[in-house]
Amino acid sequence: IYVLSDFLRGQHLFSHLFSSRVSALSFRSTPLRFYLFLVKAELIGWQHIDFGFEWRCTSISHFGMAIERILKDDASEEKGERARMASFVGAMAIADLVKTTLGPKGMDKILQSTGRGQTVTVTNDGATILKSLHIDNPAAKVLVDISKVQDDEVGDGTTSVVVLAGELLREAEKLVASKIHPMTIIAGLLRAFQLCIQVLSLHHYQIAEKFKTDLMKIAKTTLSSKILSQDKEHFAKLAVDAVLRLKYTSWLQGSTNLESIQIIKKPGGSLKDSFLDEGFILDKKIGIGQPKRIENANILVANTAMDTDKVKIYGARVRVDSMAKVADIEAAEKQKMREKVDKILAHGINCFVNRQLIYNFPEELFANAGVLAIEHADFDGIERLALVTGGEIASTFDNPESVKLGHCKLIEEIMIGEDKLIKFSGVEMGQACTVVLRGASHHVLDEAERSLHDALCVLSQTVNDSRVLFGGGWPEMVMAKAVDELARTTPGKRSHAIEAFSRALVAIPTTIADNAGLDSAELVARLRAEHNKEDSNAGIDVISGSVGNMSELGISEAFKVKQAVLLSATEAAEMILRVDEIITCAPRRREDRM
Repeated sequence: IYVLSDFLRGQHLFSHLFSSRVSALSFRSTPLRFYLFLVKAELIGWQHIDFGFEWRCTSISHFGMAIERILKDDASEEKGERARMASFVGAMAIADLVKTTLGPKGMDKILQSTGRGQTVTVTNDGATILKSLHIDNPAAKVLVDISKVQDDEVGDGTTSVVVLAGELLREAEKLVASKIHPMTIIAGLLRAFQLCIQVLSLHHYQIAEKFKTDLMKIAKTTLSSKILSQDKEHFAKLAVDAVLRLKYTSWLQGSTNLESIQIIKKPGGSLKDSFLDEGFILDKKIGIGQPKRIENANILVANTAMDTDKVKIYGARVRVDSMAKVADIEAAEKQKMREKVDKILAHGINCFVNRQLIYNFPEELFANAGVLAIEHADFDGIERLALVTGGEIASTFDNPESVKLGHCKLIEEIMIGEDKLIKFSGVEMGQACTVVLRGASHHVLDEAERSLHDALCVLSQTVNDSRVLFGGGWPEMVMAKAVDELARTTPGKRSHAIEAFSRALVAIPTTIADNAGLDSAELVARLRAEHNKEDSNAGIDVISGSVGNMSELGISEAFKVKQAVLLSATEAAEMILRVDEIITCAPRRREDRM
């Protein structure tokens, strides 16, 4: 600045450059003008500068510093195009990750943890894969969340919802690149979504007449993309029988509460050896010297400490001057335990199930009284046992009249493989049942449990809402045809977004065909031609590798699942499209406590 001012002092240009008042200078565009202001200030002397202007200039500079200092040092923000691109890329990457698991020929993923034991999970369940990942991209986390919600809400369609949301964003990204505003795109997507729901409502069919047959079709369609696909007939029957045991308030109005269906996994044998057993099976052994069979059982389910035969107060010291005093302390503890057992027996029970350990002395007292005592029952197991036997979990025993006991007709010990288990037959909740899964390893059994859980969820939803659609890409093609017609009659830029929704829908059957190693372009073109005929039931038959009649092949899907997929995917795409800025908070720093 000083060099520049010396230069200007010696030049006749000074008067030409600074002929106007200082307050007329603009400092908005470049730092150079600010430097020129300082040069002139030095040349003409600060006393000639208008005070009000100087104050304004100072306040502007302070305001600029304030904007910079709103966010912490390590915080970052991305705006506009850059933020939108980060969202699109993250969401599409997540969709591409799970895309290969879609359909009957979808592939599995191995998930290996880095924690202790480095547990391995082999699965093709979209929700299980996504919730195991540690993701940094905020838009990708939105897709992970919709996958979890889909799993909690209807149990199936977790991969479909992520793939559809990813395809919607892929199409939206092209429209944004061609200068169509995101709000225009969102308006088009929502209009197309509303039409899709209307179309599905018109094309579904009810399953009142062939109820069990249609439930079997839905179960087989759900299981066909899982590890159980080889024995889907067997497992579909297990799932349908289990769900039909749930009591209906009236025909076709069932319960979606699956708590009364217990699943037990026992390694050994093959998947085909799995079976459905009435009643409740608890994965525990009966203790030594206790009755192995009890009829008309009164069961007290408890969560209480049965190990007070030891001094449990940490840090307590007992000083004694003889061994006789130690014996007195032990005798006092035993007496305390005996009183507690007497209180429990006063309930008039012949079976005591405890969440916590039962030590040797109380177990001996129960055996002498002819009461079956089961210890350390896992918490899920004990809660389900209390539910199905009609009892409640107790923790105090002073008032027997306020404790609700459970009842069942028979308790006996059974063998499954090499393991002994306890079976409760004739429980008060008559619809209670247990599915015992057999398989080669824990990995196979875990995936079989996830697959069966999906089937049970879909069936329970179908029992509640009896609307059914054909599968194999049929609903997507029907919706895409209707959406295309809407796009042709919609004026303005919204028609591009509506057309994009149609292309995203067609991506589902395309992916199903690709994953089966088929020529997706050929199959989807043939499928589109079939759907231009009246009342077509055509869909992709991945087994024969051609277009088939879904009605004849018996491939059906629950209406509720497809509706939830459309709703969640559209809402997620809308949410991500609305984003124009991503602000990343500064990480918390560990305080220096030296």
